[in-house]
Amino acid sequence: MSSRHVITTGCVLAITALALTAAPAVAQPRTAEPPAVVAARKPPPGMLEALQRDLGLTREEAETRLRNEARLTPIEAQLRGQLGSRFGGSWFAGSIAQTLVVATTSAADIPVITAAGARAEIVTRSLADLQAIKKHIDHALPSRQETGSVRYIDTKINKVVVLSTAVTTTTNILENAGVDPVAVRVVSSDERPRPLSDVVGGEAYYIGSSSRCSIGFSVTRGTQNGFVSAGHCGKAGATTTGVNRAAQGVFQGSTFPGSDFAWVAVNADWTPKPLVKNGSGGTVTVAGSRVAIEGASVCRSGSTTGWHCGTIQQHDTSVNYPQGEVSEVTRTNVCAEPGDSGGSFISIDQAQGVTSGGSGDCTSGGVTYFQPIGEILTTYGLTLVIDSTTPPGTVTPPGTGTPPGTVTPPGTGTCTGYPQTATGTLNSGQSAYQPNNRHYRSTVTGVHAGCLDANDGVDFDLYLQKWNGRNWSVVATSDSPSPDEKISYTGTPGYYRYRVLSSNGSSPYTLKYRTP
Repeated sequence: MSSRHVITTGCVLAITALALTAAPAVAQPRTAEPPAVVAARKPPPGMLEALQRDLGLTREEAETRLRNEARLTPIEAQLRGQLGSRFGGSWFAGSIAQTLVVATTSAADIPVITAAGARAEIVTRSLADLQAIKKHIDHALPSRQETGSVRYIDTKINKVVVLSTAVTTTTNILENAGVDPVAVRVVSSDERPRPLSDVVGGEAYYIGSSSRCSIGFSVTRGTQNGFVSAGHCGKAGATTTGVNRAAQGVFQGSTFPGSDFAWVAVNADWTPKPLVKNGSGGTVTVAGSRVAIEGASVCRSGSTTGWHCGTIQQHDTSVNYPQGEVSEVTRTNVCAEPGDSGGSFISIDQAQGVTSGGSGDCTSGGVTYFQPIGEILTTYGLTLVIDSTTPPGTVTPPGTGTPPGTVTPPGTGTCTGYPQTATGTLNSGQSAYQPNNRHYRSTVTGVHAGCLDANDGVDFDLYLQKWNGRNWSVVATSDSPSPDEKISYTGTPGYYRYRVLSSNGSSPYTLKYRTP
């Protein structure tokens, strides 16, 4: 887990986007679904209206866009796993996300990509190559906004982009640091992200007598209830009051800069609900935390500007705020303003993260960054509160799940021929590092192979990470909407570990793996 997150040179937005009071809402399923179920699934209340307003779509176009995203997302996960180290990134193309584009470094993959229903793009550098180049750039540039307020991977042009107000100076620094100039594009930009200090979300919460932020998502840790928000909203030990100014909770942990996340433990008067305010008097149900693909629709809820939508622009972005650098945030074209900090970013019914900062406003438009939810949960050992029930009228095909209350240990499935084994149990939103919350060392170049098996009806994901001397970097991913995942990665000597994540559902799991 990386401890660093770059905040854009814009503003930190303090807000609370999650309602803590109960409100009836149609629950959305978060398990792997047959096409008929996906097609029948209704968008959360308020999302179609916001997409029409913010993306300039008709209602029919907004509905089609969400259906396309739901249909193509499992295909992207499958191809990502099949391409492995040749994977060059993926994104939705077209105003209604009608095309899934998958990039690869090998022309031999074109038939596989097109047969799956996606469009193939041949690129020079893999996504892993671009991630390594970006880390080199992050280390090379000083923490000053003028020499690179924002850095991100643009998979569409197969380069790392640096936004700077001093293009010549920034270019010289990168050349002197030995960064490949062909792989980088330095762009003149006056974007200067900053934190937006205020406090609310879908609901407002207050820190002290004047600061306001927004609730991100409801969480639990053991028997303790709480919520996550932005780290710049308050320090550990700070007390909070709710939208009604009644005593609410205490910050248990907070990180900023480097990262921008925190969690607040609430008292018995507050009940966590898997809900996000939709800006029109209703709520959206939270059903999981699967990471949205670049180009996917995403909406933000905040106490200052309410409910606004846009698309995912880039993941793994680094930004410099006046307070310092934050890395691995996600860049969006959703607007936000001071007071929106900490609020929810959600894609249909999947929690994405909490609002950090940005630039611009909701009158002229802007860019906003959010801290992904996964690292917050992992850092503090939290469980995301979700609603995993099936909406009324949905018919679940027989044989696709496990009877309620049944806990069946996973079998070995197709995970044969792996000499090492690790086991555990995860609830929705939780993750664990294996082997045994530690790592292993490889002294030779070779193949790292992992195979994960969990119960049917859940969605578990598998990540292979390598220590780069500063933090843990993801080098291979398998995140299909199923309980079973496989990874095969050829890596150089170094320290490695696996991260097992429950995107949805609770289950014991077995991880079998082989080292070089």
